[in-house]
Amino acid sequence: MAGLEQAVIDFFNGMGLLHLSVGNLVMILVGLTLIYLAIRYEMEPLLLLPIGISAVIVNLPLTGITEAPHGLFYLIKHYLIETEVVPLLIFFGLGAMTDFGPMIADPKTALLGAAAQIGVFIAMLTAILLGFTPQQAGSIGIIGGADGPTTIYLTTRLAPEILGATAVAAYSYMSLVPLIQPPVIKALTTPEERRIRMEQLRPVSKREKVIFPIAAAIIITLLVPAARPLVGMLMIGNLFKESGVVERLSKAAREELMNIVTIFLGLGVGSTMNAESFLRLQTIEILALGVVAFASATAGGVLLGKLMMKLSGGKINPMIGAAGVSAVPMSARVVQRLASEEDPGNFILMHAMGPNVAGVIGTAVAAGVLLSALG
Repeated sequence: MAGLEQAVIDFFNGMGLLHLSVGNLVMILVGLTLIYLAIRYEMEPLLLLPIGISAVIVNLPLTGITEAPHGLFYLIKHYLIETEVVPLLIFFGLGAMTDFGPMIADPKTALLGAAAQIGVFIAMLTAILLGFTPQQAGSIGIIGGADGPTTIYLTTRLAPEILGATAVAAYSYMSLVPLIQPPVIKALTTPEERRIRMEQLRPVSKREKVIFPIAAAIIITLLVPAARPLVGMLMIGNLFKESGVVERLSKAAREELMNIVTIFLGLGVGSTMNAESFLRLQTIEILALGVVAFASATAGGVLLGKLMMKLSGGKINPMIGAAGVSAVPMSARVVQRLASEEDPGNFILMHAMGPNVAGVIGTAVAAGVLLSALG
């Protein structure tokens, strides 16, 4: 009889329901909210959906799914995220999906992609003033680059304890670019400036597109060696695409491989969102700093765009500078929409794509600089 009683006690003690904390319930609600936003509003669903459901699961007690050495989420996080394999493979796939033609056709637009990185350093300095360590501040600042994989890569290297918060901020705000950027752009430009039409871009040859990833990988690596992993994988993927001789590999990189690593990325990030590490005041601060990063990055690009407009005699629409954040192609589409609102016949999408793809490189370089200084 005593044995039966002990068995009953052990059974109830083993029920996760009896071990649920208030923190677990809050995080389950957070996970469900991410799932809702992904499904109802299609906010970065490829990432927020797996992040959301894994956040729910890791906050269910006694599952062992995040525990070493055999928990599934532990294995994903430890061997695929912490080793940086998944973020780098994401960059490989991005390279196979990216057309650098608009930037090659008008190289000065690369400066706009660089100017937008000011948001990284403004958010970083603000984070330091709020009491974050330099390593945490660097990981928060890179959110301003509007590049989720870069944020995850740098945070994994510098401040893995805030990975969940920075990843959620990066991907959430990427989906909110159409809401965050227009007020900043309109505040810094006049209707007349937004109506400026730009000359059609010149055609870019296949030779130029093939040479570019090779030259970019060599030059950037020589200047910022710490950016080599991100830039290298980006340019390898792009060379596969532009060479035209390995279409099977290029297709696999931008489709099958990209889909697989995106799943692992979402599950790995979500596995870090347990109540103990996520429910802190600094999480709210990180989310707030993410808005600062995006807004200041947009402003940096637009302000340089206005300077280039002045120097060109009014031939450059300053709004294209807002596309310097690497939210491809959402930022470029926002710029085109604002241009169309002022002048339905004004088509500057391809001009905005130049700084947009330059922003991908710029964010990778900024991550390399931060890694060199803080890693």
